Amino acid sequence: METRKKHRLPGLVASLAAVALLLTAGASSGAAVSSPLESSAGPALQKRAAAVSRTSKAAASQKSALRKAQPEEAPLPCPVPETEAVEDTYFDSAVFLGDSRTEGLFLYSGLKTGHFYTAVGATVESVFSKNAWKTEEGEKIPLLDAVAEQECDKVYIMLGVNELGWTKTSTFRDQYAKVIDRLREDHPDAKIVLQSLPPVSAKQEAKKTYVNNQRILDYNEVIRALAEEKQCYFLDVAACLTGPDGVLPVKQTTDGIHFNTTGCKAWLHYLRTHSLEPEAIARAQAA
Repeated sequence: METRKKHRLPGLVASLAAVALLLTAGASSGAAVSSPLESSAGPALQKRAAAVSRTSKAAASQKSALRKAQPEEAPLPCPVPETEAVEDTYFDSAVFLGDSRTEGLFLYSGLKTGHFYTAVGATVESVFSKNAWKTEEGEKIPLLDAVAEQECDKVYIMLGVNELGWTKTSTFRDQYAKVIDRLREDHPDAKIVLQSLPPVSAKQEAKKTYVNNQRILDYNEVIRALAEEKQCYFLDVAACLTGPDGVLPVKQTTDGIHFNTTGCKAWLHYLRTHSLEPEAIARAQAA
């Protein structure tokens, strides 16, 4: 700040100087860095700013505390453990989405309830794009469009065997994730269930094609990881359709890939004894 010097001025000159000083101060819309205005207002502004800052920090701290107080969604068991068996009415509002293997479950398991949306050769891509489902009006639409119109509380998915020849498992993973997202969008309250792929028989394995058990194991790892990432239920159906030698038993298959009545009944028994109800899962984990 510039030091003011005292001068003895004639009264008129002093008055004019005072008026000029007042006019200059009134015309200014701002204040210089070292002006008296800043010096006098600065402490008050700083106090208000400090108060606002304390209030903002308190609000942020409160929000943080509320977030911490809210319980985080507990991860689902992966895979779902064995539970007490349910009645078939448990599947009244369930959807089964899949390819010809799931079609076999519908035809040969003996399950008389549930809603099956299947197509031979279905993949995690074709369920979006291929008009494989015929409506009551005779129109053909993609499987996911049909499922979107179906009320349900559970969606059991088994897809992947027709995708074993895809070059990259990452392509399968990304497309499968889109299936999950679409189902969640259409049925936000439904439980989404990913099922592992059962193996193929030793005879099929000997053919040395891309439909082989190592490839199936790789895909099952992808499916399991997706279940954990997307908070879906994971059922290891392969466990009930795998023999001691790690392949699909001859007694459970028609052609080394698909399941006969024995295989389909074993699959259904697995679904019955792996309930998705939290209480049943809790009892199984505590046992």
